Amino acid sequence: MPSGRPTAVDLTDARQRAAHPAAKPRILPPQPDLKADQLPKICSQHTITVRKDDLGHLDKFRQDLAYLSSAWIGTYKSVRANTEGINGRLKGHDLDLGNAKNRLAHGRVAQTILIALLVTVANDHFLDQWRHIHEPHDEPVTLADTPQTPAQPFDDTPSAGQSRPPPTP
Repeated sequence: MPSGRPTAVDLTDARQRAAHPAAKPRILPPQPDLKADQLPKICSQHTITVRKDDLGHLDKFRQDLAYLSSAWIGTYKSVRANTEGINGRLKGHDLDLGNAKNRLAHGRVAQTILIALLVTVANDHFLDQWRHIHEPHDEPVTLADTPQTPAQPFDDTPSAGQSRPPPTP
């Protein structure tokens, strides 16, 4: 809608009223209270020093290693690579967790439960793949490896003395 040319708005039409620029909220940029030379030092300095105990209860989030230092890279590179690899597999072609059509549950709680179940299934699949690759297939299957079934067929008749008499006709 051009701003220089006034347009007629049908005030009885709620859609036209809502679409008009005058109906939209306007946010004015804040006016600075202080001039640049009057700002506190922290607003203009390039670095700050945070000592070990300055964070108080947030100290548990502090990293002991300097970010991107050789010690930091040696510590976190493999962990990050593993995490990114798992994310890539979860969003890959088999599961495609990144696609919204594969997680159609409505609501945040339902989505969270669904994703937890999908990640559990994916982890089970990853472990299965690892087992098939790394376990030798030449070894014979032992009885301890297979589930056992009863030797005699299942008899569903109740034991004597615990059955009810048949209903009277």
